[in-house]
Amino acid sequence: MGHDRKRRLRRDLLEVRRALPPDVIAAAGEELARRTLELDELAPGAAPSPATPPTVAAYVSIGGEPSTRALLDRLRAAGVRVLLPVLLPDNDLDWARYEGAGRLVRAGRGLLEPDGERLGPEAVTRADVVLLPGLAVDRRGLRLGRGGGSYDRVLARLERAGARASLVVLLYDAEVLDEVPAEPHDRHVHAAVTPSGVHRFAAPQGRTGV
Repeated sequence: MGHDRKRRLRRDLLEVRRALPPDVIAAAGEELARRTLELDELAPGAAPSPATPPTVAAYVSIGGEPSTRALLDRLRAAGVRVLLPVLLPDNDLDWARYEGAGRLVRAGRGLLEPDGERLGPEAVTRADVVLLPGLAVDRRGLRLGRGGGSYDRVLARLERAGARASLVVLLYDAEVLDEVPAEPHDRHVHAAVTPSGVHRFAAPQGRTGV
């Protein structure tokens, strides 16, 4: 069953992440920041209007995830409007604007969340780029998440809204796999960014890529 295979693969990938020393996590984050800022979607002139900066829905990394701390600050310094998730009691995600590391507060499950105005779960549908956490992606663009379901809801919300955001998962190099187990509800991403570069995926026929 795909679910059981996912569970085993998640366990193995999380075990590798738990063994990573802090300096490796931080170094990966520095490279991810540089590579992400090179995305065509964030290039000057890529925004719908020169007067409207691009909007990126991102997240604050935790544990052994590739660090996003440098990326968040560099996006903000580049004039990008950065949205961060706020976990709701039902595991869905609200969103608020990132106003700097000093405006992050500790929330449940060890998460850091922005302390500003809540913009509502639908705010993500107005993002130009959605940066996704994950544990792996395969050559088809299928992302393996942690299994909590929060980002499955985000991706479904984007699809219902007909959003055209670029979906980008942030990973370590070794987490780009030939194949990950798939279930019917799984959705494809457009790209993965790892410390070594950007990996692009073609949307399958008959799907939007969301």
